[in-house]
Amino acid sequence: MTIQFIDLKAQYQHLKPAIDARIHAVLEHGQYIMGPEVKELEQQLANYTGAKHAIGVSDGTKALLIAMMALGISAGDEVITTPFTFIATGEMIALLGAKPVFVDIDPRSYNLDPSLLEAAITPRTRAIMPVSLYGQCADFTAINAIAARHGLAVIEDGAQSFGASQHGKKSNNLSTIGCTSFFPSKPLGCYGDGGACFTSDDALAKKMREIRTHGQDRRYHHPIIGINGRLDTLQAAVLLAKFPSFPAEVTARARIGARYSELLQDVVRVPVISTGNSHVYAQYTVEVAQRDAVQAALSEQGIPSAVHYPIPLHLQPAFAYLGLGVGSFPQAEAAAKRVMSLPMHPFLDEATQDTIVAALKQALR
Repeated sequence: MTIQFIDLKAQYQHLKPAIDARIHAVLEHGQYIMGPEVKELEQQLANYTGAKHAIGVSDGTKALLIAMMALGISAGDEVITTPFTFIATGEMIALLGAKPVFVDIDPRSYNLDPSLLEAAITPRTRAIMPVSLYGQCADFTAINAIAARHGLAVIEDGAQSFGASQHGKKSNNLSTIGCTSFFPSKPLGCYGDGGACFTSDDALAKKMREIRTHGQDRRYHHPIIGINGRLDTLQAAVLLAKFPSFPAEVTARARIGARYSELLQDVVRVPVISTGNSHVYAQYTVEVAQRDAVQAALSEQGIPSAVHYPIPLHLQPAFAYLGLGVGSFPQAEAAAKRVMSLPMHPFLDEATQDTIVAALKQALR
C-alpha cells in the first residue's frame, strides 16, 4: 500500500466532473488573467469568512506583501511576528526594508505568545503579524487588544488556517487584514500558486486591489506603486470547483485529527486545541524525541512524514544580520527539534490511519 502525505489525486477523482467543467469554461472564454471566475471566487471567499472584502492574489507570500504595502510599511519600520514559521512571513517584512521583530511561541499551540508581545513593541512598530500555524488560529482576542492599545494593525498570516475559526469567527476575518494561501497542499488548494487578502476596511481593500495590479485604479493610470500580484483565472476556477465540498472536508479534517489524537495521546505529544478554536489540521503535527530515527523507521514502512519547520527564522542565514543566536527564542528552538507531521488529508480512511499509528508506535519503541 502506498500512503500519500496529502492525497490530491483522491480529491481530484472525487471532484473531477466539476473541476474539469470549470477549467473547460475558462479555456472556452479565454480570459486567463482576471477573468470572471476571479470575482466570483472573491465573493464566495468573502461570504465564507464573513469579511467584507476578499482580494484574490497570486500566492500567499504576495498576500503578505500586499497587506503590508497597503498599510504603508516601509524601510525603518518594525513588524512583530513569530520565528517559528515558513520563511515567507519574515521574508516579506525584510523585502520592504522593515525589520522583523520576533516573539517566542506558546509551546502548546506553537503560535505567537501574546504574553511576550507588549515587551517587543517600540516606537518603530507598525504592525503585528501572527501566524495561525498548522491550521489553528493564534490568540487574536489577546493580540488585538494589545494592538488596539498601541494603535497597531494586525495581519493574520492564515496561510495554513483557512477554514478554521476562533470564537465563532473564521480565520482571515479576525484582524485588520487576513492573508491566506491556496498552494495545492493547503486545506483549500488550487493547482498552482494562489492566495487571497481579506479585510472589512473599504480603503484598505481598494488599495490592495490596486497594488495587486501594478498600483492602477484604471487602465494605464497608476496612483501608487504596486506589483503583479493577480490570481490566475484557471486557479480561481479550480477553487470554485472545490469550494462546495470544502465545509465537508473541514469537518473530515477535524474528525481525522481528533481520531489521531485519541490514538496517540499516550504515545507522543499531540496537538492542543486552544479554547474557542477549531483546527483544520493543514498539518497533523506531533512532537517526538530522536526525530530523525523515527522518520527513518516510518519511511521503511512506506509512511511519509515531514518537518514544519526545522530551523526557526532567527537562525536562518538570511536573518543573521539581526544578530539573534541560539537561545534567543527557546520555545521555538525546542519545537523545531521535535515537531513532525504525519499524513493528513480529508480522504484518509481509518484503516490507513491505523497503519500509520501502528508504525509510529513501533518506531518509538
